Amino acid sequence: MSELDVLFAALRQAADPQAVECIEQVVMHGSDRDLNRINVFAFANTHNLDEDKTISAFLHAARIGAFEMTWNVLCPGCGGVLETGSNLKAVDQGTYHCALCAAGYEPTLDEMVEVTFTVSPRVRRIAAHDPDRLPPLEYYRQIFFSSGVDLPENLEASFVPILLEMIELDPGEKAFVSLQLPAQFVIIFDAVTHSAQFIDVKGEHTDERQNLSMFISQDYSPNETLTLRPGLLRLTIENHTNRRVLPNVCVAGDELHDLLGRRRPFLTAKRLLTNQSFRDIYRTDTLDIDQRLKITSLTFLFTDLRGSTALYERVGDLAAFDLVRAHFKVLHEIIATEAGAVVKTIGDAVMATFPSPDRAVASALKMREAMLRLNAEHGREDLLLKIGIHEGPCLAVNLNDRQDYFGQTVNIASRVQGLADPYVILTTEAVVGNAEVSEILRNNGIASVFRMEELQGVEKEVKIFALA
Repeated sequence: MSELDVLFAALRQAADPQAVECIEQVVMHGSDRDLNRINVFAFANTHNLDEDKTISAFLHAARIGAFEMTWNVLCPGCGGVLETGSNLKAVDQGTYHCALCAAGYEPTLDEMVEVTFTVSPRVRRIAAHDPDRLPPLEYYRQIFFSSGVDLPENLEASFVPILLEMIELDPGEKAFVSLQLPAQFVIIFDAVTHSAQFIDVKGEHTDERQNLSMFISQDYSPNETLTLRPGLLRLTIENHTNRRVLPNVCVAGDELHDLLGRRRPFLTAKRLLTNQSFRDIYRTDTLDIDQRLKITSLTFLFTDLRGSTALYERVGDLAAFDLVRAHFKVLHEIIATEAGAVVKTIGDAVMATFPSPDRAVASALKMREAMLRLNAEHGREDLLLKIGIHEGPCLAVNLNDRQDYFGQTVNIASRVQGLADPYVILTTEAVVGNAEVSEILRNNGIASVFRMEELQGVEKEVKIFALA
């Protein structure tokens, strides 16, 4: 049996068989491009797979060494990859600057950090394993742009009205290029070093030759926009780095904006952190102790059992323990089916996260039904589950050697759960105001009744909604 057979035999034991079969087929028969920086959502859509099962399959594939997982910091403007690393610890800068967009961004885990998967060289060697040998436009496609930019198959044809010149320079090499500048905004950009020069071409056409020199180095330094006139430009570019560079001269007009504006969903760091398989596999190696990474929107669900102490008194330690353990098992299963993840358990309480409020509410409704069934099976109401939900910004942090969350959103979610009665799910306005949540409540015939409550640590009264 070959090493590849062994790896996929192990993967079939750990992940969804249909997803594994599709991954194996692409490894065996797909193009090199298909196996580099795989967009999990696009992969699932192409092969008609469940998204969460596909995520889990790729996570297990990375765990056994069949794929390499990369975390890429993205520019929200152009979709370019500003930084890449093998784990979330690589996201260690307060601000990331995009030379192509001439803008700086504070990283958030919602839309600025993507997670992709590339086949391991031990499984199959592909061109992107040696990126400096990729054809120039393939380098832009496979290395610079994120998997969320939906580039056309025939990228060369799309670049025809945009590209004035594409240059390939080896270390220490110099190029002299003559080109006609149109009366438009022009950018000289190198995807390898992220060096850029902006040229505002305006005024009367000139027959005199204009000259411009550009030195590409590893250390990025912002360039002021130059003003030139339409006409002949003599461009000199020197490569002062120790690797190949790929500067291009392009027109920054509507065609370029339309090309880069083609977007598709991608696996964000936020989505992955709320995935149960990820938390199970990468339990202790996600964040550094000093990292504080922002998430602009995350939904928290807290549960607790009311009267659990009395339960132990009433039915005895062993029977109560079995009941509580069964309740935990059911909650874990429900949370996972709604793309959520259990952050931690505290006594009889659960703290879970979801990528969106509708997933949390759907999970809460399933939990309520599940507890009713468990109690019916035992002939008595021993499991009285209290549920509270809130959505908002937070920080992803490392607490007690595991990935956790911090902030007022977490505090409010916990306080809301503390006010809940059994079988009545409490949420905040941020949750019930979500369009998908409104649809879930309408389809299930559930009314929401609000009241104002004072929450410890919160200055203003909070509008609390009961889903009965």
